[in-house]
Amino acid sequence: MKKATIVIILISIATVLICLKASLYVTDIRQQAVITQFGKPVRTVSEPGLCVKAPFIQEVRYFDKRLLDWSGETSDILTRDKENIGVGTWARWKITDPLKFYTSLGTESRGQGVLDEVIESAVKNVVSAYTLKEVLRNTNRKLEYTTKELEEAEDIKKVLIKMGRDKIVEEIREMAARALEDRYGIELVDVRIKYINYVAAVIPKIYDRMRSERIRIANKYESEGRKEEAQILGSMKKELERIESEGYRTAEETKGQADAEAVKIYAEAYEKAPEFYSFTKTLETYESTFNKQTHLILTTEGDYFRYFKSFLQDVKSATD
Repeated sequence: MKKATIVIILISIATVLICLKASLYVTDIRQQAVITQFGKPVRTVSEPGLCVKAPFIQEVRYFDKRLLDWSGETSDILTRDKENIGVGTWARWKITDPLKFYTSLGTESRGQGVLDEVIESAVKNVVSAYTLKEVLRNTNRKLEYTTKELEEAEDIKKVLIKMGRDKIVEEIREMAARALEDRYGIELVDVRIKYINYVAAVIPKIYDRMRSERIRIANKYESEGRKEEAQILGSMKKELERIESEGYRTAEETKGQADAEAVKIYAEAYEKAPEFYSFTKTLETYESTFNKQTHLILTTEGDYFRYFKSFLQDVKSATD
């Protein structure tokens, strides 16, 4: 009898412990819970601590209260100005109504799937309504370019930013948030664009267009350089001809002055000693006329030999 009593007591204690374990649960400060009975939700628990539920017939489904990350795939979008781009987005979200979230989705992984659909749809609807410049830029601040030609090309386009990237992103968030919160109990806290790039199919065309633009600018610079070179060479040639002309004129003037001065000196010398001048000029003539290969046949009566004749006469008179 005593042994049977001990067994009963032990069974009772075990039953109580099992019931307590099945009826008590703890909600973490980072969590919120939905209590279900036979699969149907009966209440929600959002405060942390030790809680009680009906054992065996009720279950606890936990959901995170913290901000959760979402990262989407690249969306191919055609903007209003017909630019085919790929847009990558990122978001933060949280479960604000666990009961609605449980009844509509059930798990956080399915919530991520709904975000894929809703946010990407909002991104496509909003971005396609604006030009690429609107999506990329926030203000009309004038950009700095490496060349004057690119700056002029930008001015010709007359880019006017009315919305800007930040407002477009906020519009995406509001559109997606309305679809999520009303139906799924999800609050979309923030949405951001991670990157914007041209799709792979059009990138080669973009590079070709950039290359053509650079070649056009290079050809323009080359043409302007050749024009400048021709002007410089023309000016240089003109200046060289002017210098040569002035130099030749100055040389001729100097030569003429020298000749005139020489003639003047010769004339003065001739006036002072005409016989001596005639004698020296004749000697110079002899020097420039005769050499070893010279053969002359002249009469001795000519003026060319008059000094020779007078010299011979003087020599003859001296010997006599």
